[in-house]
Amino acid sequence: MTPLIMTCGDPAGIGPEIAVKASQALGAKAGFVWLGDPAHLPDAAQWEFVDAPLEAQHVRPGVMPVLYHKFPALARPGKPDPSNAGAVVEVIARAVKLVQAGAASGIVTCPINKAALQTGAGFGFPGHTEYLADLAGVDRVVMMLVCRELRVVPVTIHIALKDVPGRLTAALLKETLCITRASLIRDFGIAEPKLAVAGLNPHAGESGLMGQEDAEVITPVVERLRQQGMKLSGPLPADTMFHSAARAKYDAAICMYHDQALIPIKTIDFANGVNVTLGLPFIRTSPDHGTAYDIAGQNKADASSLIAAIRLAQDMAERRR
Repeated sequence: MTPLIMTCGDPAGIGPEIAVKASQALGAKAGFVWLGDPAHLPDAAQWEFVDAPLEAQHVRPGVMPVLYHKFPALARPGKPDPSNAGAVVEVIARAVKLVQAGAASGIVTCPINKAALQTGAGFGFPGHTEYLADLAGVDRVVMMLVCRELRVVPVTIHIALKDVPGRLTAALLKETLCITRASLIRDFGIAEPKLAVAGLNPHAGESGLMGQEDAEVITPVVERLRQQGMKLSGPLPADTMFHSAARAKYDAAICMYHDQALIPIKTIDFANGVNVTLGLPFIRTSPDHGTAYDIAGQNKADASSLIAAIRLAQDMAERRR
């Protein structure tokens, strides 16, 4: 199987550090090539240049294969440099071209800082997910967060809470449910996925006493898709969906907004959560954390989430193969 491509992310963050830690921890099972400027790696890092991803198989375990991408400036941990912003964006685009050409089996992205990219490169996307969708030429993708005990999907993502009711449409919910189900079958090996759909309002609207969206938007979609054979439950009160007995009844929880999905998974397993983009024509995973500028360059960063992202991408690639 061809290796994964790992993008460097913001070199002023913890990305370079956790990439090296992941390479060392996984050894012969690392299976990735790091795309970036090795000048940004920790001084003690063991790495080796490769000219193409497949050359990674000739690099000793624990030594990180590096596919070089030039950056204009050195990195200062914790202090993003606007002059490097353009190269951070270029690395993501280059990784997509490599995976589209069949040179890599998937992409694992290290964290970026959207504000830094907007300031330094005029980055016009809310985040990684939306940029990858644009590069892939797809109109709709879905963000799933995964840990060993839970999978969650927010229907609306990076928008203000006050805007959620207006953005939550029947079409958006249906697309999210269908994309999630298809990915659980193809990439997670679940033949008949069971999806639990959260309500938007407290108590899933309490028969209209606490809002009409649950009855008017969510319920009709759930009932229609259930009639078509999808295994769905809901809309359910979100406050009763995430204890252990409830989690045992479904394969993924579909939530209506960002924090409704991310608070439970980060509470259950903060260190090992993985961000997966569903609906792309290629595999993309990422650690479920940011650049952590406050600890960058101090050898304090935990690579657990990145390691989990690598392993999940490998599992997905094997299933697709």
